[in-house]
Amino acid sequence: MAMPKDVGVIDLMLAVPGDDNSNFYEWIKPMLMDKESHEMFKMPAQYMFKDIADINEQTGEQEDYIAYTVAQMDKHGIERAMLGIGPYAEQHKEALRRYPDRFFASYEANPNNGMDEVRTIVALHEEFGIKAVTASPAMICPPVPVNDKKWYPIYAKLVELDIPFCPCMGIPGPRLPFGPQKVELLDEVLWFFPELRVVTRHGCEPWTDVAWKMMLKYPNLHYMTSAFAPKHYPKDIVHFANTRGSDQVMYAGYFPMGLSLDRIFKELPDVPFRDEVWPKFLRENAIRVFKLDE
Repeated sequence: MAMPKDVGVIDLMLAVPGDDNSNFYEWIKPMLMDKESHEMFKMPAQYMFKDIADINEQTGEQEDYIAYTVAQMDKHGIERAMLGIGPYAEQHKEALRRYPDRFFASYEANPNNGMDEVRTIVALHEEFGIKAVTASPAMICPPVPVNDKKWYPIYAKLVELDIPFCPCMGIPGPRLPFGPQKVELLDEVLWFFPELRVVTRHGCEPWTDVAWKMMLKYPNLHYMTSAFAPKHYPKDIVHFANTRGSDQVMYAGYFPMGLSLDRIFKELPDVPFRDEVWPKFLRENAIRVFKLDE
């Protein structure tokens, strides 16, 4: 059950840090009601992540944050990483242009924009070859549950483009209602769109039992470990990966938003994956599901 050292890791959630990363979360602020989230937190779920100050101190001021990020990836054996592109992501777009062999793109969608959002997805697919569309159903304004009809034009386009949908599922860290991210809501989507590959983000807690049961039911459903320190990976998800779900669970980090790569890769070897599961978890599942070899 030892973690291999010779596997080029695919990180499905990473960002390039900068002097001021506060704009990462501007789009969430309209939904936040409490004073602490607006005035004291550097990120909306800061109360959950104790490493943020250490990450900022370790990163420090860099002349070239993109080169710094690549160096951190090299240090930890990360071969490629997925970067989000959108209104506040000019640095990520630059990273994609400078290091196309190290980064690939995703786009965070808002179905409230109707067909304009579908056209945006097509344009970004043509320009950057985006490999996924991500979503935070409880955090956009107004929130849109994953089984809402507003999502259906996007789902249909993703089937046509043959790229996955990666929604945050489970109770969100930011202080806002969790209803749109109940895991059970995916049931209808997976049933109606059997060709749509779905990869959940951010844990699916407290409904991980529903998540693995649905993965057993739907082969087009997958799970990534984004925003979770390895010592906190849900035990039932690890068990599922070791048994029936070795092809459906895959690695994602959370640097620099809330976890350092040093912490993640210090804790990863202690996760009790079986020997045959590690290469799939770290690399092979992501390459297959996101079609990174194309």
